[in-house]
Amino acid sequence: MIFETLDTFGHEQVVFCHNKDAGLKAIIAIHNTVLGPALGGLRMWPYKTEQDALNDVLRLSRGMTYKNAVAGLNIGGGKAVIIGDPAADKSEALFRAFGKFVDSLGGRYITAEDVGIDVNDMEYVYRETEYVTGVHQVHGGSGDPSPFTAYGTLQGLMAALNKRFGDEEVGKYSYAVQGLGHVGMEFVKLLKERGAKIFVTDINKGLVDKAVSEYGAEAVGLDEIYDVNADVYSPCALGGTVNEQTLPRLKAKIICGAANNQLANNAIGDEVAKRGILYAPDYAVNAGGVMNVALELDGYNRERAMRMMRTIYHNLGRIFEIAERDSIPTYTAADRLAEERISAIGKLKLPLGRSNPSFRGRIRSGH
Repeated sequence: MIFETLDTFGHEQVVFCHNKDAGLKAIIAIHNTVLGPALGGLRMWPYKTEQDALNDVLRLSRGMTYKNAVAGLNIGGGKAVIIGDPAADKSEALFRAFGKFVDSLGGRYITAEDVGIDVNDMEYVYRETEYVTGVHQVHGGSGDPSPFTAYGTLQGLMAALNKRFGDEEVGKYSYAVQGLGHVGMEFVKLLKERGAKIFVTDINKGLVDKAVSEYGAEAVGLDEIYDVNADVYSPCALGGTVNEQTLPRLKAKIICGAANNQLANNAIGDEVAKRGILYAPDYAVNAGGVMNVALELDGYNRERAMRMMRTIYHNLGRIFEIAERDSIPTYTAADRLAEERISAIGKLKLPLGRSNPSFRGRIRSGH
């Protein structure tokens, strides 16, 4: 059934990585390399089954192809997952074993941080392969991508506010933010700086307390976040939270957040549009992190990264224009924008091209 699934999703390559001594069970999925080497984060999660891990990496890697294409980057889409508990199963050997597998792909896949992974883990991966982004600044990298993802989400939010309400005054509106991880908390901080009313929830009570005490947010229960009378629902945790059970409860006029795969399925996306809720497609909104780390390929520059984040505003504008022009939901318009770019670039038959990234200005050690 795996090859049938790959046919459906269009993946080029799926690699199962196992190292018994290091306790490594990982899957690397390369979805599409038409635009360039596949770049996408490494996620560590205690999946209940290996099938769950495979389903997740296939879905996420395909999403990276679309995210990178819409973001205007010269990179394709890929993703990796390690099966394990990030709170208990991390080790130097685990990440260095994973790094060896990444290196064996010769630059077809470039890894980065994702859920359950931090810059310290990337340090170990980086000892075994140069095909890593989001490494510490001491190596010429960009470090934690979370602040850039949050800032990019703010740019997407401003585009959505402008489309729905005719202005970009973030502080005029109220927000129901679900999830206070690295990106969610940074997003709350940006909203607070602009004077917004914020409702928050998270499974971690300590993070909720921090949002309340430091940013003046109002705490609500995990399930109550869907019933909050807020202008914008901002999912910043795991995916699928806009579904058959939650959508009828949402009072928001806009859905815009940093989480991946926010819509449970396409039918929900259609229903969101029918209800007159403006959905800012997740992979266009949360592209700030990947835009930031992609700059490491040619020599990282923070000012250039911040300038690049602001293109997210214009990307969202194009998606809203396509949706209106073709009378289609915004999630379909985003896919159309990505597919058109991949198709156009795929038709270019250039005699010369750089197959591997250069990673100028990077310093490696630990061999």
